[in-house]
Amino acid sequence: MNFRLPVFLLIACSICTMGAELPLVVSLAGSPGIYTKAQWKKDWPGCAFEGGIAPGRVELVKTDSAPALRVNFAPGQIGPEKGGAGWRWPIGTHEAAELRYTLRFSPHFEFIKGGKLPGLCGGPDNVSGGRRADGTNGFSARLMWRRDGRGEAYIYHKNQPEDYGHSFPFPADFRFPTDQPVQVRLAVTMNQPGKKDGTLRVWITLLDQSEKLMVEQTDMEWRSADTFGVDSLYFETFHGGGDASWAPKKPCWAEFSALEVRPVK
Repeated sequence: MNFRLPVFLLIACSICTMGAELPLVVSLAGSPGIYTKAQWKKDWPGCAFEGGIAPGRVELVKTDSAPALRVNFAPGQIGPEKGGAGWRWPIGTHEAAELRYTLRFSPHFEFIKGGKLPGLCGGPDNVSGGRRADGTNGFSARLMWRRDGRGEAYIYHKNQPEDYGHSFPFPADFRFPTDQPVQVRLAVTMNQPGKKDGTLRVWITLLDQSEKLMVEQTDMEWRSADTFGVDSLYFETFHGGGDASWAPKKPCWAEFSALEVRPVK
């Protein structure tokens, strides 16, 4: 999604989240079933756009541990507008933040070539979808699944080598499982302007295993000036990719629960 927040929405979002203290928890308290736009607005206040809610591709489901959002991926489709879901939830502006959530892929999930998972972002623009980060327009730090369930951090930052995101792969032996909970922690610390001292870290915990550090970068240059920080939970999940070769052939889904943004310790 290439999207620039209008000035009046930037002001409104700043007012509603100014001084927001962490942690912030996404409350999923509605009744199971199709996740309505009214319920989405209640649970995710202040978002300027959404993909996937209006067409009914997101459900609220009850799991053994907590309510979860199930995003249904449409066969033959890519992107949050047609094949998944996506929005940007303002959380106030912070120099550092950590996103946590639990993820579960459906049994026999079709990984195909890859797809996006939620992360953090900041700045006046949505730097994704080929809109290059230049140090003034923002950043994004999401995860991706890749072919056969491999994983990576997928990052838009000032020094990215190409127009599309910069990939930081998980260890070569890692695979996302299907039909099992996966606990995710993604932490971003902004750099001081003019220095490459920002950080990115990702941890994953698989069922009956201890938490493992997947990615650690301590030389990130997210920005050229301190005009922005970490200001949004970037909830986005879809297959893709730039063409239909990334699309699933059969219905499949991913569930997300226990979403929260915490201070970085």
